[in-house]
Amino acid sequence: MILVTGGTGLLGSHLLYELVKSGKEVTAIRRSEKHMPEVLEVFNYYEDDLTAMLEKIRWVEADMLNFQDMLEVMEGVKEVYHCAAIVSFDPNLHAQMIRSNTDGTANLVNAALESGVRKFLHVSSTAAIGKPVGDNLADETLIWTESKANTGYSISKFRSEMEVWRGIQEGLNAVIVNPSIILGPGFWDHGSSSIFKKIDKGLKFYSHGVTGYVGVWDVVRIIRQLMESDISEERFLVTAENLTYREVFNMVADEMGRKRPNIEGTKFMSELAWRADWLRSKALRIGEHTFTRERVRAARNVVRYDNAKVRKALDFEFEPVDSVIKKVVAYYRS
Repeated sequence: MILVTGGTGLLGSHLLYELVKSGKEVTAIRRSEKHMPEVLEVFNYYEDDLTAMLEKIRWVEADMLNFQDMLEVMEGVKEVYHCAAIVSFDPNLHAQMIRSNTDGTANLVNAALESGVRKFLHVSSTAAIGKPVGDNLADETLIWTESKANTGYSISKFRSEMEVWRGIQEGLNAVIVNPSIILGPGFWDHGSSSIFKKIDKGLKFYSHGVTGYVGVWDVVRIIRQLMESDISEERFLVTAENLTYREVFNMVADEMGRKRPNIEGTKFMSELAWRADWLRSKALRIGEHTFTRERVRAARNVVRYDNAKVRKALDFEFEPVDSVIKKVVAYYRS
């Protein structure tokens, strides 16, 4: 039996599809049924008849902050793919996100140790990688350090990784991956996939920030290969290419036949915009808001990542980002 957390997310849903397609029996944890229509949409991209496939997934509504729930879910499980995490750049949700991501991972690690699972794969993020000096590439050896510039999400992913490393010291057979921005079909209204919908609707602004991008199918292939390998006690950056936000936005716009975003989001404009959004949210008493200081400042960061370690370890070649975008746009149009 395989356990997947975060099965109602972009990566988790694609992982579930590939596992079930290959004949595996899977238990998947979800917080609620809220995102199940989007999971079914992902499956529908690849299969016409979903009945037989969906019968192989045992969905469990469980609270990862409840250790007893994790012990019960872990019964009979031999492999764990931990993909679940709250992602938010809203400062009002920092404490909740950090607690949920960190304590949830700690409970899962402890339950895996007690249950004697064969292997544990933790999906972290490039947000948990330390910052390189100058124009050097960021790699797996960089040490994450405390800084006022760290986002709440970065803090939560770093602390979650520390729980996995602690589990490794206590005997857990585990491996960690740090994906960059994942591009894939589905979940068009939130997360990384929302950029396709925004550009389709006429997004006008771009940023010169640089980060890594990778197709969801490559991430699934890599984590499955790592799970089936003898590799343990290692972390791997999972990214295909380093590109500016503008380059990626232009690729999407060109493939969609839409106008390229043509207004640079300067530092002055973005700093003014997040403050205006904050005042608007206060005045209208809006709950979570996404156009925050963390988000706009992250869009200006320039960080390039080195994928040499995972390419060498698995003899892996990544799909180019332009090819990934062509495929994702085709699914979006469908």
